[in-house]
Amino acid sequence: MIFVPLGLLVLAGLVWLGRRPMMARAPVRWAGVAVAIATAGAAVYDAMRGGWIGGSILLTAALWLLRSSLGARRAPTVVAGGMSATDAASILGVAPTAPRAEIEAAYRRLMLRVHPDHGGAAGLAAQLNAAREVLLGSRR
Repeated sequence: MIFVPLGLLVLAGLVWLGRRPMMARAPVRWAGVAVAIATAGAAVYDAMRGGWIGGSILLTAALWLLRSSLGARRAPTVVAGGMSATDAASILGVAPTAPRAEIEAAYRRLMLRVHPDHGGAAGLAAQLNAAREVLLGSRR
């Protein structure tokens, strides 16, 4: 039954590593796969000895580790170039005729939520950047 706390400890460590930028590197990703395989082996061993609950938990953890290790690669996000001023205004949540200060304030407020360095998505940040450029570019 020692495998359950050990598996949870390994899972917590990999979750911590997964939040770090180095998780995108290949050696760390393959180390996660190796730990997932070892956890799956521990799950099978535990299940063969009659520990079905612990084996199920370890197998679930192994599948999650495998998925998170292999799913760390992200495709680059491209924003469509034909964004209209109305689309850009709706993305930022302002009127198409909003003043520059209101556009900048909305951009900052939303970017604090979706910036990739703070756990947000790169695609959303790219859309906000494009929307800001469309709205402010038409005022220059």
